[in-house]
Amino acid sequence: MSKRFVVMMTFAFLVAFGSLAAGAQEKSETAAKAAPPEKAGRLTIVEPVKEYGEVPKGEKLDWSFLIKNTGDADLQILAAKPGCGCTVADFDKVIKPGETGKVTAHVDTTAFAGPISKTVSIETSDPSTPEAVLTIHATVKPFVEAFPAGFVRYNMLQGDAETQSITLYSDEEDPFEITHIDVPGDYVKVVPHKIEDPASRVQAGRANQNQYRLDITVGGPDAKIGPLADKIHIATNSKHQPDFFVSVTGVIRPTFRVEPTTVNFGEVAPTDPAATRGIILRSNSLKTPEMFNVTKAETSIPGVTANVKPTDHKGEYEVTLQVAKNAKPGDLDGTVKIYTNDKINPVVTLPVKGVVKVATK
Repeated sequence: MSKRFVVMMTFAFLVAFGSLAAGAQEKSETAAKAAPPEKAGRLTIVEPVKEYGEVPKGEKLDWSFLIKNTGDADLQILAAKPGCGCTVADFDKVIKPGETGKVTAHVDTTAFAGPISKTVSIETSDPSTPEAVLTIHATVKPFVEAFPAGFVRYNMLQGDAETQSITLYSDEEDPFEITHIDVPGDYVKVVPHKIEDPASRVQAGRANQNQYRLDITVGGPDAKIGPLADKIHIATNSKHQPDFFVSVTGVIRPTFRVEPTTVNFGEVAPTDPAATRGIILRSNSLKTPEMFNVTKAETSIPGVTANVKPTDHKGEYEVTLQVAKNAKPGDLDGTVKIYTNDKINPVVTLPVKGVVKVATK
């Protein structure tokens, strides 16, 4: 076979293969052009940003963003996630083609002042716009405000009382008045005073408008031990911001602490080192711990004695419980009463348990 013949056959094969490939590609492109596009929901936000302008502090902003489905299949709202300070009240999960749904957002302006921008991020089934952001803009104007702040903070012992003062002022045009005050409990007392002395006024609010000093007293016998997280409601005649809230924060601590709060001897013989147990009572007062005294201690268990002595620290005492040498074998089940000069908790009663075993020789 001549070389010329081989070359001609190879050329013919390549031409034939190229024709077949071109034909296949042409058929594929024709088929692709003939295939109908996949149906899908299409997200169109009618108004992605809501501008409220100036709003009074405390006003509740509720706005429904309109979501239109401009596609040819159902549009699903998969999620609506609020940003900080914004709450999503409700949203339409499925929007039919050509129809309009809603995403409703809620913003409480009580905790804000000045320009705010609150957002809601939505996730959709639209392949071209799987995510979008809805925004609420507003400028929050306080018409009633407090100086130096709209809260008071306390750190005190149970039974003590402390008074702090704030000044309430207004930017209203009409004469500003306090109409009513609601307190969270008997442990909070508020006395308003209309400020008459110009030197006592704060440099804030509308000029020549009424200002009030609020003397807020917290504590006393009705105060409970634990953190403070309450609000005082100040009702006013302000037409823009009639309600003002003062936060009461801090903590009320017990006058003294006891460690431990239960005593368990376990199983002991009267001669064992474990037959002695100690209880520490310590004043929580930072100013006058030495005013705290433990006067005596007594147990209800025969064969267990209690002894009181002060430690080297001011306002601290140790109560020692001792199983007597002649204590009879058996269960220990009773209490120890510790007497103090504290006006709130003068007597502390702690449970005492254990088992006395026969001493080994």
